[in-house]
Amino acid sequence: MVARVFPEAVPDISTVASALADSSRAAMCAALMDGRAWTVGELGRYAGLARSTASEHVDVLVTHGLVHDIRQGRHRYIRLAGEDIARVVESLGVVARSPLPTPHSLSASRANANLREGRTCYQHLAGKLGVRLAEQLEEHEFIDSHCQVTNQGHRLFIQWGVPPKMLDTGRSCMDSTERRFHLAGPLGTGICKTLLDKEWLSRRGRTRAVRLTPAGRAALNDAGISLNCPTAVPEGFSRSLAPA
Repeated sequence: MVARVFPEAVPDISTVASALADSSRAAMCAALMDGRAWTVGELGRYAGLARSTASEHVDVLVTHGLVHDIRQGRHRYIRLAGEDIARVVESLGVVARSPLPTPHSLSASRANANLREGRTCYQHLAGKLGVRLAEQLEEHEFIDSHCQVTNQGHRLFIQWGVPPKMLDTGRSCMDSTERRFHLAGPLGTGICKTLLDKEWLSRRGRTRAVRLTPAGRAALNDAGISLNCPTAVPEGFSRSLAPA
């Protein structure tokens, strides 16, 4: 049989698509969007799989370069291969027509609501909290419409303790649940890490979900920033954030 050929040597994205075209592997990638390393057993429990089956799925993700396999003694840790992969996963979430099914239970409903309210998108803040933070930073002119730091934003972020090297580049990322932009890039990563390190944000258990703490609310209020989500989107904000 003659191999099929094409007029140009374009990237064969079908191979990567096939690696993600499985609900179990999609769930694993979603779990890894918290930016941390998971064991194969933990990923298996998250996806409802036996460890041996989970290992097979992880091998597929490793083979296609979507995750890194880190060996430490007898332990095998898995993490996303980088921010570019996280961006692909989040972007696919935007165009996905439906979420993966979850149990019809109060606990599952609460977990889903927590993720929509606030979560880590790899290493930056997403969900309602992330979108609202991006809106407020632009509204108060701490960043411009292209997610770049202004002079007064530079002073604020240094005061917060964001490393100066993280202030050079920001970009927007379409949020998969809000369908509006949150802040990403090194700037988004630096701000999210700082908020977590200072315990202005706290994680909800082992999940990606995060909540704003009273200390965080007070610190943001000191800068004139309110993350209380309005019922309507203020005209001009978020929608004006230009994709980098």
